[in-house]
This record gives sequence, structure tokens and C-alpha cells, in this order.
Amino acid sequence: MIRRLALAVGLVLAAPIAASAQDDLIELNAGMVSGIDQLGLPIALEQGFFEKHGLDVTIANPYATGVDSLNALQAGEVDTVQVGVPMIGAVVRGMDLVALGNYSGNAAQLGSDTTMALVAREGSGIDGDDLSTLKGKKVAASFGTINHLYILALIEAAGLSVDEVELVNTPPPDMTVALLSGGIDAFVGWDPWPIVAQKDVPGAYQVVRGGNYISYVGFNVAMRDWVAENGDTIEKYLAALSEADQWMRANPKDAAQVATRWIPGLDPAVAEEAMGYNIQQADRRLSANNYEALHAAVSTLHRLGFIDSTFDVNKHMNATHIVNVMKEQPELFSDLPEIPAEAMIGEDYTFTPKD
Repeated sequence: MIRRLALAVGLVLAAPIAASAQDDLIELNAGMVSGIDQLGLPIALEQGFFEKHGLDVTIANPYATGVDSLNALQAGEVDTVQVGVPMIGAVVRGMDLVALGNYSGNAAQLGSDTTMALVAREGSGIDGDDLSTLKGKKVAASFGTINHLYILALIEAAGLSVDEVELVNTPPPDMTVALLSGGIDAFVGWDPWPIVAQKDVPGAYQVVRGGNYISYVGFNVAMRDWVAENGDTIEKYLAALSEADQWMRANPKDAAQVATRWIPGLDPAVAEEAMGYNIQQADRRLSANNYEALHAAVSTLHRLGFIDSTFDVNKHMNATHIVNVMKEQPELFSDLPEIPAEAMIGEDYTFTPKD
């Protein structure tokens, strides 16, 4: 059920704008997953950036995984969602999705996975200095999501094959409980769950965080037909989100407080620690690096047998609208590293794989 969650939790937002102005706002329904890296969306709502850019945005209750958010998108419950790797499986199955901008990632470089971590239980024997110790261990991951891609990369970096590690399909909110009960040896996850586990599970420890094992894949996506009919709305939406990202990068402690209102039960100290990692890859821009990141993710999942076909990423990424925002409102990105000249793209960019 979609609702304006900010009102449901009793937030006091900015003073209401005049009714006549409200009537002019474009309505849009958006979805997100309950992860720290998705917080640009509710920040844009709470800080009034959507209204500033002419939008009346309603956010659905946060979904547990990107798969759940895509199901809502396909059902018509929302117009757009923030999702990463689950987009790949959905496209392979025939869902006509288009990526419009990053919700998390890095346009300035290829590798970026700071918000990901592997956490193990005490006595598991898993050693971050020797990832081959993953052999024979039971590790939780959410199949078809970015944390699945991350553990696959760690396994490969360890010189192991996928069948030498027992992967257990687990939703992120359930991973801490599984670790506490001893049902798994470790789990991979996005923040805040790795931080939560280290605080809630006695003896739990971080094996590895980030490390540029993968290039983060996290996009604002929508159905192709909706994209074709709503170009102006999309640019307003991406501009508001970009402004929210910039506010978040400048105000991480305040942004962490927003997280506690959107992720139930999230401890403020956990939120603040997680936000410190999140702002390192809060980059809404698209570049050739992001096309390469999606292509690499598709290729990896296909090579390892998790999807039975691949697709041309050019057909499922549309940089036109974020490129326009980047050109027309460069001040929204002035605090970010410059995109290298060789990775800069225009609205007519076509990606050519290196392999």
C-alpha cells in the first residue's frame, strides 16, 4: 500500500505551500529498498526538494529487496524505483526496464563497493587476509541482488569456485538473526545490516568492507513506456534527487537521522556510521563507468550460470535526462570528483564492451 510515509511517522515538514501551487505539482509515485544507500529519495521529500522542482512525490513503504520493488513497479503500484542487480534478472525475464541515473555508485571511477561488507560469526575461521577460508562455509546472500554479486566476486578473488561455498538465499533483514542463531557462518550485505550485526551479535566481526571487488550497480529505473512519456518529469525528479544527494554529502549526521525514520528500529549510531560510507558513493551522475559496471555485472552472472542470457546495456540505459541535468545544473555536482574525459558521455552515447 502506497502512502506518504513521512506523514505516517509523524514528521513535521516545511510549511504547506499555497493550494494553487500544490495543484500545479506533478504527481509521482516512487519506491525504494530499506538500505542506507537509498536515502536520497526520502531526503528529497523531507527537505522539500521535490516541491522545489515542481513534483508531488509519494514514497511507498520501503521494500526488503530490489526484487520486491520491481514487483511493485511491474504491478503499477509505483512509477519508478531504485534498484541495482535485480534489474538484470528482470530484464532477462522480459521486463522492459530503463536505467535513468544512479542512486548509488560512482561516475568518476569504475570500482565502488564501499557500502558492502562481509560479516562473520565468532569462530567461523573466515579470515579477511585469506579469503580462501570461505571454502566450505555457509554464507547468506540475497540472490539476484548487489550483495550476491559481491560475494561472487569475493569467492572469485579467493581462487575458489562457487560450489566450494554454500550460499544461502536470505533477505537482508533476516541475516543478523541467522548469524546470531549459528545458522550461517557469515553474510554479505549492504548497510546498515553489516554494522547492525557487529553490534547485535556477540563476537561478530567484519571480514572485509568494500575493496573495489565490484563496481556498484544502483539505478533509478522505470518502465520504458513511462520513460517515453515523462521526460520533463524525469529531469525534475533527477534534479531533486541530485540536490538531496548533495545535501546528504554535506550533512551526513542529519542525513543519518533521516535514515532512522525510514528504516524501522535503526539505531542512530549505526545510521551515522553507515552514512559515512554511503556518502562516498552518492553520485547520481552517469558515465561510461556505469555502463561498464552494468555490463560487467551481466557478464559475471551469465558466466557463473545465474542468468541464462545477456543483453545490450545500451538498450536498457537512457542517460539523456541525467546528462541534461548535469549540463543545466552543474552546481548540484560541484562537490563531486570530476568525471575523467574518457568516461564522459553525451545524450547519444553508445557503450562498446572491451571484451
